[in-house]
Amino acid sequence: MNGNHDSVSSSTMGEDNGFSDIGKVVLAYSGGLDTSVILKWLQETYDCSVATFTADLGQGDELEAARDKALALGVEETEIFIEDLREDFVRDFVFPMFRANAVYEGEYLLGTSIARPLIAKRLVEIADALGADAVSHGATGKGNDQVRFELGAYALAPEILVIAPWRIWDLNSRESLMEYAACHDIPIQLSRGSESPFSMDANLLHISFEGGPLEDPWLEPPAEMWRWTVSPEHAPDEATYIELTYAGGDIAAIDGEKMTPAQVLTHLNAVGQANAIGRVDIVENRHVGMKSRGAYETPGGTIMLRAHRAIESITLDREVAHLKDELMPKYAELIYNGYWWSPERLMLQAAIDHSQQYVNGDVRLRLYKGNVDVVGRRSDDSLFDAGTVTFEDDSGVYDQADATGFIALSALRLRNMARKRGPLA
Repeated sequence: MNGNHDSVSSSTMGEDNGFSDIGKVVLAYSGGLDTSVILKWLQETYDCSVATFTADLGQGDELEAARDKALALGVEETEIFIEDLREDFVRDFVFPMFRANAVYEGEYLLGTSIARPLIAKRLVEIADALGADAVSHGATGKGNDQVRFELGAYALAPEILVIAPWRIWDLNSRESLMEYAACHDIPIQLSRGSESPFSMDANLLHISFEGGPLEDPWLEPPAEMWRWTVSPEHAPDEATYIELTYAGGDIAAIDGEKMTPAQVLTHLNAVGQANAIGRVDIVENRHVGMKSRGAYETPGGTIMLRAHRAIESITLDREVAHLKDELMPKYAELIYNGYWWSPERLMLQAAIDHSQQYVNGDVRLRLYKGNVDVVGRRSDDSLFDAGTVTFEDDSGVYDQADATGFIALSALRLRNMARKRGPLA
């Protein structure tokens, strides 16, 4: 494109795109390049008013900058919604997910995925309150977020109209977005010089990085990319010890101090960041069918996962724990694919939450140069019985001769098969 205003706008405006009579749209708005361009594009394409919704999920950005940019782009003051949802996010979304020990494909702690159902919920609620005709988002046609936003919106407001500009317009690159922004006097931030900037998403649970040099899975992430955590080489030479107190599967206190859910995660982020906890570099399978490389920093979540499994190890029955582990990949996949509001996720959540009634007690952790080590766990609801596992005198507690019959019955089918068909090896 040549930078001429007319050439930029003529290719993206004046199309019906399946929508008509759009008077007001509520846009999920971050204030960044993509959603700022979308805001202007919606105004011009549909000749409509746009309300913006910006969720404070602990991303750390100066949210008033999003307000100022929206005002500059013609949004009415009364239709700019900036909401502090940090407690809602951790209490109603992050904590329930960690009760399940959810990890996608063995590594991803679902930091972006778990934020989308809350944003979708508030987006359609605001649209309903304003009598808006549609909602809109900045997710691309290649990614998972378009699915997450829209499945959430349709589950909660089945007749809602969703405008997804990335699937409609022909601004199909960062460069074309920057050109459009320049033509419409939309301020932008560039990073890494003239290269395409990383695509980043942050909330209280994590920060993610995609694009740029990460598009080559062989290249090591540049050291300057990481925003939250120190490298292990620069972490303290002495370990940090913390003690987490659990009530019903959720962390209720740290080092004896009671905290709200958001305070818990904020505190764990701080100690995790200082001790190089939570960096991962993975290639994941997106729901839309492609493989994508992403780098993530999830310091507090990494600590939470390790500690929760530790407290469950002494408070959950064996078969309950094993069944939870069997259900977890499906649960994690549902969140990753955008099915937080689905009946199957709600069914699994009910089972998981039922399992947590005795997950109470304390876990002591040692944090050191990227490692999270469990060094102690205790609970009044513990199923650990020192008398049955001791190597000392166990008379009156456990009859070791009982194991003979147990083994004989367990081996019965194996011995029968070997007699009939011969050893399998």
